[in-house]
Amino acid sequence: MPLNKSHKTISTPDFQAVVFDLDGTLLNTLDDIADSMNTVLDNRGWPGHPVQRYQNFVGDGVYKLAERSLPPEIADEEVIRECAQEFKTVYGHKWKLKTAPYPGIPDLLRRLGQCGLKLGILSNKPHAATLQVAVYFFPEQPFDTVLGQEDQRPPKPDPAGALEMSRGLGIPLHTILYCGDSGVDMQTGSRSGMYPVGVLWGYRTAEELLDSGAKTLIRQPLELMDLLG
Repeated sequence: MPLNKSHKTISTPDFQAVVFDLDGTLLNTLDDIADSMNTVLDNRGWPGHPVQRYQNFVGDGVYKLAERSLPPEIADEEVIRECAQEFKTVYGHKWKLKTAPYPGIPDLLRRLGQCGLKLGILSNKPHAATLQVAVYFFPEQPFDTVLGQEDQRPPKPDPAGALEMSRGLGIPLHTILYCGDSGVDMQTGSRSGMYPVGVLWGYRTAEELLDSGAKTLIRQPLELMDLLG
């Protein structure tokens, strides 16, 4: 059963689309991300991190991932950008080695498509990688609009990506339900006027999601169907 802050089901407006975050929401990508960043660190003689540490490193784009992963004494922006670029290169070879959809996600996407809802992805993952991953892991469920991070658009939680998503789908922001696993995602939904739903199978805690503006929390993918009625 979907949970709001009072742990009860809630009434929602008529939605025309469901938009998802990617990493930690549709796909468990953490192992491949950790392995790739640890490779970058090892190549420079720096210590790596356990996979679970990356739960708090991801979500704000590749630059922030590199900045958080590097030793704390490394504050040089040029070095961080070099490591971010190296990560993209390494990740380009590792992105599908351990990554997989979360249980229930393919069935959820199929059911949403059958309901006639438009579907989208809005991610802070680089745009080319977001497209590649979406096509590879969900070949039978084409998304109406897929947006990853690009230089000309500020990353989430800035609402610019949500506005572009709204234009691409051809529907108002308030008719879009946005699912994500992080505080950044919930802030994105709240700031843009989408309806933010926090998922509890991802990388962050219920407390972070609620504190960041989640209107509802769901424990497993198909609970979204209950929320949509």
